[in-house]
Amino acid sequence: MIHQSAIVDPSARLADDVTVGPWTFIGPDVEIGPGCTIEPHVVIRGPTRIGSGNHIYQFSSIGEATPDRKYNNEPTRLVMGDNNVIREGVTIHRGTVQGRSETTIGNENLIMASAHVGHDCVIGDHAILVNNVALAGHVTIGDWAILSGYTLVHQFCQIGPHSFSGMGTAIGKDVPAFITVSGTPAEAKTINMEGLRRRGFSADAISQLRRAYKIVYKQGLTLDIAIQRLELMMSGSPEVCVLIESLHASERGIVR
Repeated sequence: MIHQSAIVDPSARLADDVTVGPWTFIGPDVEIGPGCTIEPHVVIRGPTRIGSGNHIYQFSSIGEATPDRKYNNEPTRLVMGDNNVIREGVTIHRGTVQGRSETTIGNENLIMASAHVGHDCVIGDHAILVNNVALAGHVTIGDWAILSGYTLVHQFCQIGPHSFSGMGTAIGKDVPAFITVSGTPAEAKTINMEGLRRRGFSADAISQLRRAYKIVYKQGLTLDIAIQRLELMMSGSPEVCVLIESLHASERGIVR
């Protein structure tokens, strides 16, 4: 299962059925769970923990030290969950002690060719990062978020669950849950209706979110007043409650 030209450090721990392609390097303090496939010309450095069923394609660099100037070779980590697909040329850096000390990737994510995940990022479950997406350090990506190709995300931004960015979007503030943004700099456009339909959200839930979107974005309210109105008028909607939570969580201000 491990090609004879691959270099695997003796201290690395690989499940018995892990496949490692030719000319791949796996360094010390790396753990790879069952059912993983590591294609040729991949570099994996530790401390890194990779769960089960992941597929990492050629020329990817996983668990490398960050170029952040504050980093001084501390033993920070990358932790990846299960069933992720990491396509060609992806770079994922470990954390920093000034941040979380850990970059965390959840389950069932698709990270497409030449995307970059910076130090201390957190990616939830079922997210998609399309080709050449770049996440600066300390970015949080919610479940089911989709970032289209060449999207750029500034450090410390939070991208809410079920949100969507258009191609080439430059995001410098937080994107609330369920919101579609596009442009440079990013601007909010609408609720991610097509994505919600595909994931089985009811027509009533989508209608409630459209009403909530108008309160936040179309009535000229401050964010605090908009949140108060949502809590007063629409707190019975579970989906709107998720939106409210993402608004409360914003520290950089939201994309408007």
